[in-house]
Amino acid sequence: MREKNNRGFIVVEGPIGVGKTTLARRLADSFHSDLLLEGIDDNPFLSRFYQDPKSVALQTQLFFLFQRAEQIRSLRQTDMFQPVRIADFIMEKDRLFAELTLDSEEFKLYEQIYSHVITKMTVDAPRPDLVIYLQAPVSVLKKRISERGREFERTLDLDYLQKLSESYMRFFHNYNAAPLLIVNATELDFAHNDDDYRLLLAQINGIKTGRHYFNPTSSLELRA
Repeated sequence: MREKNNRGFIVVEGPIGVGKTTLARRLADSFHSDLLLEGIDDNPFLSRFYQDPKSVALQTQLFFLFQRAEQIRSLRQTDMFQPVRIADFIMEKDRLFAELTLDSEEFKLYEQIYSHVITKMTVDAPRPDLVIYLQAPVSVLKKRISERGREFERTLDLDYLQKLSESYMRFFHNYNAAPLLIVNATELDFAHNDDDYRLLLAQINGIKTGRHYFNPTSSLELRA
């Protein structure tokens, strides 16, 4: 059944392992919409980055920067009949990762390139009509990363995940560029539990403006 939604562009975000791609896929299916996913497996530097971050940090980040910018540019609002579109990334996330992985000189260079890319490649791209920010403790992120079994992610350490989660929290604490739904995803299983998904979908369909919080833990405990 096609869900009704008056938004043109919905973004799902959150740290590695929180479930954003899984949720984005389900939303795209519900709304019969286009789906824009990060090309994690397309980055030729990523596996080396996880093995030795300092050796290819800049190459890894620049690849993602240009890839994400090109994807966002593809969403230019030239087709007024375009259906709802779902993405599992927001352009600003690129800078969060760069701040964590690059040294000071690399980051200065990155900032110059980032500014140029944003100005030239994404200036006319649509802004999200709704951002869904998924949160979960680092222990949960690590468990989910392990369960999905990507070989290159096995060396991902808890300290990096903790810093990344904190960066996301700081970013979304001040975010006001679009309506925002902050979701405690600790106990949610969007892949296998339809009740979890329907609860969230009801929240999404009820949001028009502002900042909202969805913490279903208590209701899940009652249901169990």
